[in-house]
Amino acid sequence: MKRKEAIKLMTAGAASSALGGSVLAKSNTSGDKMKLKGNINHSACRWCYGKVPMDTFLNAAKEIGLKGIDLLGPEEWQLAIDKGLTCSMSTGDKFGITRGFNDPSLHDALYENYANLIPKAADHGIRNIICFSGNRNGISDEQGMINCAKGLEPVVKLAQKYGVYLVMELLNSKVNHPDYQCDHTPWGGALCEMVGSDHFKLLYDIYHMQIMEGDVIATIRKYHQYINHYHTGGVPGRHEINETQELYYPAIMKAILETGFNGFVAQEFVPTWNDPLNALAKGVEICDV
Repeated sequence: MKRKEAIKLMTAGAASSALGGSVLAKSNTSGDKMKLKGNINHSACRWCYGKVPMDTFLNAAKEIGLKGIDLLGPEEWQLAIDKGLTCSMSTGDKFGITRGFNDPSLHDALYENYANLIPKAADHGIRNIICFSGNRNGISDEQGMINCAKGLEPVVKLAQKYGVYLVMELLNSKVNHPDYQCDHTPWGGALCEMVGSDHFKLLYDIYHMQIMEGDVIATIRKYHQYINHYHTGGVPGRHEINETQELYYPAIMKAILETGFNGFVAQEFVPTWNDPLNALAKGVEICDV
């Protein structure tokens, strides 16, 4: 299931789930509720749990020990805040993934969009807003970077004024997002250098970059100064991050901590278990180093 399809499920009012109102982290060896170590700020992407009613999902997130929820829109921010959570990464503009800052014809509309969104996010204590490069559509990587930097400059200045971070996601163009331009960490890092502000950073999606580059730990160590946020996901298939896939997440999490990272790590795998919330709890347990 793609993110866009899951969002459609949520907005269409997915059927109620028979999961019950309370979730314990049954995945740990003792059978007791999980006790997190406190070294990582755990989050989860809402779209992966589109069949779970929002209230059930937020209650479970709080019980598991999450501090935030990723990819909520402005109309959902307060729902998380009321549960003692935050929106750890807000959705961004109305153009989506395929149309972004590499298209100069969108720069004015993008500025207007973010100029409306950034102050509202700041008022709600939300620090991170996602953005995208857009698809190449014949634009060279060099020109795409120049275009992005030009379009981002006034938006990032506004973000800095309000203490908010604009965060561009690294996505794979091999499997999920054909032709997407910000599909390699070196390109994203070079764009950060060109923009030249600490309030523009990268969302390093471990699933996507394993597909595009591999060498995840070495890449994180090299480019960590440009990374504001992490997403997880099992490779191949973007499912659970356990022994069914090729990455060893405890080692990746330890490498992230060694860089001094203090942002959020959000689970973004699509669960296959009958109880998706216990799959989420297990993912958090695996990453809690």
